[in-house]
Amino acid sequence: MGAVFGGSSKQGSHAVSFLLGAALPTALLFFLASDRLGGGFPTISSSWRGNGSISTAPQAAGAAKPATDTLAAGSDGRAAPTQDHEVEFAGLAELLARVATEDRTVIMTSVNEIWTRPNSLLDFFLSGFRNGEDTAHLVDHVLIVTVDAGSFSGCKAAHPHCYLLEVKSMDMNRAKTFGSPEYVELNWLKLSVQQRVLDLGYNFLFTDADILWLRNPFQRISVYADMSCSLDNSKMAPTLLDCENNIGFYYMKSTNRSVEMVRYWRAARARFDGNPNEQVVFSKIKHELISKLGLRFQPLETEYISGFCDFQDHLDKVCTVHANCCMGLENKVHDLKNIAADWKNYTSMTLEQRKEGSFKVTPPRKCQKSMGWV
Repeated sequence: MGAVFGGSSKQGSHAVSFLLGAALPTALLFFLASDRLGGGFPTISSSWRGNGSISTAPQAAGAAKPATDTLAAGSDGRAAPTQDHEVEFAGLAELLARVATEDRTVIMTSVNEIWTRPNSLLDFFLSGFRNGEDTAHLVDHVLIVTVDAGSFSGCKAAHPHCYLLEVKSMDMNRAKTFGSPEYVELNWLKLSVQQRVLDLGYNFLFTDADILWLRNPFQRISVYADMSCSLDNSKMAPTLLDCENNIGFYYMKSTNRSVEMVRYWRAARARFDGNPNEQVVFSKIKHELISKLGLRFQPLETEYISGFCDFQDHLDKVCTVHANCCMGLENKVHDLKNIAADWKNYTSMTLEQRKEGSFKVTPPRKCQKSMGWV
């Protein structure tokens, strides 16, 4: 488990980086225990085995109070996006009640119409749960958010738990090019859905659909953190806290701090020029969230929560593989399929063969080429 940073509104914006795998100091354990989810130790892994439930209390101390099921962005006294789109969340509360675990936790992803086509990314994403280690039961707790009729229809053909995000003031039927203003707006709208999930008293783990799940990643997520987030590369800065985060994979616990954090995050958009996406804004305000709001934040090392930005050529520890640092859907699917094939071969090996350590993973050559790295 990586270090958890924050926990006090008076704490400085920079924190000490703990050695990987080192135990938290006893004093910090006692301090954080006042707001933990319940029984158990620093990760929630053992509880996400077999029945898909976290063996902790349904709500953390100070958990967010359930909210109503509709929201006009910016009209409820909370942070509004730059574009004041009218968002409806009709039916979301009922769907969350069906999808979430007994501990009110849901796995979320979002897709567009192209990703939902047969044999495309969504099919591959869902198959990863079936072929992973201690992951098959988790697929029942996956909620897929769609933004237009085409993606919703494609989702329903592949998965029972799909949600259509209705935005009356924005045309969702046109294709959204990566990096375009419409694309950026969609990402901010997805953040508004996640805020509503927290408002309703549910925890969530958001995962991009271009992530292959090999092992149960909850074993690497601390129960003490309000937010646990992946990194592009966990070796590119002096401390884990200073590494670049990738919000294609992050867990948030429903607490008053986390709800306030998302409000602050959305409001911060207006402070930066150039219509920045939500990840850019998060990187700029991360230290503020810890120092001003007391957010308890856990960076997730790429040794376990991996990706193509910091490619791990072994499979003995990796839980998830993100096709980040990659341009083009075909390149993503091609290289992820190679990883899935390697995983199938790896899991067919005996423990003795695995311990030899000679098994290597096929490098994501097409994605690396798309970035100009090879």
